[in-house]
Amino acid sequence: MRGLFVTGTDTGVGKSVVAAAICTGLAAQGARVAAFKPVVTGLDDEPGDWPPDHELLASVTGQEPSAVAPWRFGPPASPHLAAELAGAALEPSELLAAARRAAAWADALVCEGVGGLMVPITPGYLVRDLALDMRMPLVVVARPGLGTINHTLLTLEAARAAGLEPLTVVMTPWPEAPSRLERSNRETVERLGSVPVATLPACTPASLAAAAAALPLADWLP
Repeated sequence: MRGLFVTGTDTGVGKSVVAAAICTGLAAQGARVAAFKPVVTGLDDEPGDWPPDHELLASVTGQEPSAVAPWRFGPPASPHLAAELAGAALEPSELLAAARRAAAWADALVCEGVGGLMVPITPGYLVRDLALDMRMPLVVVARPGLGTINHTLLTLEAARAAGLEPLTVVMTPWPEAPSRLERSNRETVERLGSVPVATLPACTPASLAAAAAALPLADWLP
């Protein structure tokens, strides 16, 4: 499958926004783009400024939300626990088959993981395992602020230890006037992590396309 696998250093770091920005940017270039998120959890939470992940991704690709995320659960929990609480079973082979269905009509597939790389989708199958099975370049989403150096370098190390090669790190929301700390974090991750670090500014659903235009998508998917 041609595309990108978007993971994060933690939950809530902006993976869905970055994944939606990538989809928006590719579509603006004339590509047929599909999105896939194997599992969505936390639908019981109060809605925020952004729609649920699968609805956001569907809104920029033209897919049905159920095609973006075939498995959806209410509790804000790791996929393996959310499925257990619902009495459901998640099978890796079915996840991969659903990803292939999503990609079948598209020029590129953007897959968004769940939480970080080491989050279990099932007790014996991590997000990292899914990324390996999908064989797509890895985009790591990270916060720009304090603590991000450790979280990001650990994620890069965990990816490489399994045989994944991160393509880039995206720090978001990147401020208009970054502080010395934020600039240093970006430079330090790029140097110690041996990976390019891009940025995505704070945005809303309405400004997503403008923010996406600044991403170096031609470098990521030539």
